[in-house]
Amino acid sequence: MNKKVALRYEDRFNMERRVAIIPKHVEQLSKKYGLEFFVETSEKRIFSDDEYKAAGAKIVDNVNDIPVIFGVKEMPLDIFRPNHTYIFFSHTIKGQPYNMPSLKKMVEQKVNLIDYEKVRDEHGRRTIFFGKYAGLAGMINTLWTLGMRLKEKGISTPFEHLKQSHKYNSLDEAKTAISKVGMEIVKNGLPGELTPVVIGITGYGNVSTGAQEILSLLPCKEISPNELLELDNDKSLPDNVIYKVIFKEHHLAKPKNNTDKFELQDYYQHPEKYRGTFEQYIDKLTVLVNAMYWDTRYPKLITNEYLKKNYNKDHKLIAIGDITCDPKGSVECTTDCTTIENPVFIFDPKTGKHQDGFKGEGIAIMGVDILPSELPRESSIGFSDALFDHVNDIVTCDYSENYEDLKLPAPIKRALILHNGKFTPEFEYMEEYIK
Repeated sequence: MNKKVALRYEDRFNMERRVAIIPKHVEQLSKKYGLEFFVETSEKRIFSDDEYKAAGAKIVDNVNDIPVIFGVKEMPLDIFRPNHTYIFFSHTIKGQPYNMPSLKKMVEQKVNLIDYEKVRDEHGRRTIFFGKYAGLAGMINTLWTLGMRLKEKGISTPFEHLKQSHKYNSLDEAKTAISKVGMEIVKNGLPGELTPVVIGITGYGNVSTGAQEILSLLPCKEISPNELLELDNDKSLPDNVIYKVIFKEHHLAKPKNNTDKFELQDYYQHPEKYRGTFEQYIDKLTVLVNAMYWDTRYPKLITNEYLKKNYNKDHKLIAIGDITCDPKGSVECTTDCTTIENPVFIFDPKTGKHQDGFKGEGIAIMGVDILPSELPRESSIGFSDALFDHVNDIVTCDYSENYEDLKLPAPIKRALILHNGKFTPEFEYMEEYIK
């Protein structure tokens, strides 16, 4: 029975500092199950080599030959070894072109691939995720983006006192700063040319929950999408209130056949029968925070064609926090994901071009695609807490057995994409991606 398990160095992004298993859990798992941990040395990881060493792990320069390797983001092609097991966010289940070489290599090497994204309970709900922390960091960054963009336009607001998420020492410190902004808004209000300030959030899952947790620190009043359409823009509304709007699926699309009613399950199963309706809300929003799942089967929220026809320098929409970050996806003007080092660009709807930073004509877009890494300690602790109970089963499983006989917890077995290089039943559709 295998007892060796590795944590690899994260090299996909310069600012990726998260870990899948924290030192406290390394110590507990070692003592409880006799697991032997090998941790690839890293100077940037939020938990230091010394912390892992104190927890009983061996610090090594390379973990490639350890039979079970945990990571966070995508792994390089040269790490994969025959009959080894890899657990990470592979970003392959949609056939993402940039990761197909990795998927093909794993098939060739006959590896076992477990993807955190597919670890779900019997109701299909994800159980191991960073989503809430993406929402937390994403909303912090979006409010900061709003402040910086308005400052560039010559409009001073309390939001300009905020910082990007990773520049705070902790989530608590960030929350304290945002609470101070909220108190200043209550006391002094926001500039009249901005009111009513409306922040729209798409989705209601883990990401949205995190975003709303941050927004709750400000003086907010929640209104429905229908109330938004009736919201008076004549500047007579109070200037010390921010209006929050949550958009669910039935606000974003309706049946193409006008005699049909919106049915959620029908929408999930047959999105081709629906057309997008989000455009009616766009010119009512100051900020859009995109926190929902999306793939190419579904209508887009905002198209470049719409923006080209309707956007002008006096348009109300100032900033988009695209936490979902599907390039040219649901928010088409998110032309590419951004980085922690270079998090914002201005998209010009008239030219379809963008430039980094806060200067220029258009909409400020924050599209960092590793947002939880801006809160690396808190997000790693939460993730490791959720993963803890499954680690021993993953490490000690005999993967030479037939798929039906594998002794894995049901949520983990649902997330096993490759078993000895072959797609498991739920993921056989992925064979088309590597032909």
